[in-house]
Amino acid sequence: MADQKKKPKYRENENIVENKELSITEALLPVIVLVAMLAYNVFVFGDDALSGSNQFILLLGGAVAAIVGFFNKVSYKQMMAEVAENVKSTTGALLILLMVGALSGTWLISGIIPSMIYYGLQILNPTIFLAACVIICAIISIATGSSWTTAATVGIALIGIGDALGISLGMTAGAVLSGAYFGDKLSPLSDTTNLAPAMAGGELFSHIKYMTITTIPTISVTLIVFIILGFTIDTNGTADTDAILASIKKSFTITPWLFLVPAVVIFLIVKKAPPLLALLIGTLLGGVFALIFQPSVVATIGGGDMLTFESGYKGILNAITINTAVPSDNEALSDLFSAKGMAGMLGTIWLIVCAMVFGGIMDGIGALARITRSLLSLAKTTFGLFASTVGSCLALNVTASDQYLAIVVPGKMFSKAYADRNLAPENLSRTLEDSGTVTSVLVPWNTCGAYHSGVLGVSVLDYFVYAIFNWLSPIMTLIFAGLGIKIRQLTAKVVK
Repeated sequence: MADQKKKPKYRENENIVENKELSITEALLPVIVLVAMLAYNVFVFGDDALSGSNQFILLLGGAVAAIVGFFNKVSYKQMMAEVAENVKSTTGALLILLMVGALSGTWLISGIIPSMIYYGLQILNPTIFLAACVIICAIISIATGSSWTTAATVGIALIGIGDALGISLGMTAGAVLSGAYFGDKLSPLSDTTNLAPAMAGGELFSHIKYMTITTIPTISVTLIVFIILGFTIDTNGTADTDAILASIKKSFTITPWLFLVPAVVIFLIVKKAPPLLALLIGTLLGGVFALIFQPSVVATIGGGDMLTFESGYKGILNAITINTAVPSDNEALSDLFSAKGMAGMLGTIWLIVCAMVFGGIMDGIGALARITRSLLSLAKTTFGLFASTVGSCLALNVTASDQYLAIVVPGKMFSKAYADRNLAPENLSRTLEDSGTVTSVLVPWNTCGAYHSGVLGVSVLDYFVYAIFNWLSPIMTLIFAGLGIKIRQLTAKVVK
């Protein structure tokens, strides 16, 4: 029997607000208005919509919901009480996000992330180039928590190498994105990996562990397909990564000893240490290893010419808290050799808080309960509920054009529906990632699709078929749901 973690008391005692006077049209009105405003906002701002305007649109959506509530005699006090409860429920996730930012900073300046890149690049081989692309990008994306950074750095290099080998750019781009989104989806450093359990009411590492159930088969199928493709296409030329490897070694001291830090963090996670404790220890160890192995890097980040107590202290604290960058003579690596620290997580935190305002008001006026009843009446089976979630995520990726919103809105809308069916929040958070996170890159006008197409120089239509991991993930989650495999319950069933 699986270990069931108790929900926080404020979640156990949470009341579902019912409003029998609220019609389904009124309940859906704020959602429809929100999606329309978000779609237009992304059209106007493009990628910059992530900088804050989308967050304000969520607040406007909350205002529309409040107006609907006022017309249905719901008090302002009741709506704000639900907002406060929602924000309170995400406290742990917000703190974890801050610690994730801190950890990414010390893991950069300590050379942990560069070492992962360095050793990962050395597995390149022309015959298995496509499969190697998947593996390399997966390793780097797990280390950085960012598919965008992976594509903009190593992804570009791999596209160039693939072109030199005579391999289709669409194939190479598909392999790069499959690996990049595998890592982005499973890395505790990823904002979407933190966002999904926050929306579903789950825990970060439980979410990651549960995601492997569908993610490992999906990436396995992806690798098999790319291995077959690698042996059936003609390649020519040589995969030369000497320049990149030399640039990494010039900027950092590369040694396998640095992998002790992620090994300790993994050990703590396996031993079920609290996530905040594991991340804090990983951050502090990263700082210590930075002082030992990268003294000149720490001194530079701290604004000094040589390592002193003051420059060391300042360098570590800068890496933890603010944007930092390690100079490199290779432009392709300059973006990868930068971290945003805790400050870099504020945008995601802002998004979560604004989403909680919208969701809280929707809770307070009884809209979520009304929508949930309608959804449950349509989804007669557990599979139907999973299918509805997948469909909602895909629809929002197409209409709202943003992967974060494809997680936030369905996550908030469906959380009560899953609880009503006695399904653990990991079921919802996994489905959100399987269908919301990874499919965003398959929509040309989605921020992710537009970004990756522009960065890699390959159109979405060209890499769509080869982004196997991305389009197979929602199919895989529906297969597991349809067969009833590993569907975790909130409580154990009583055997009579």
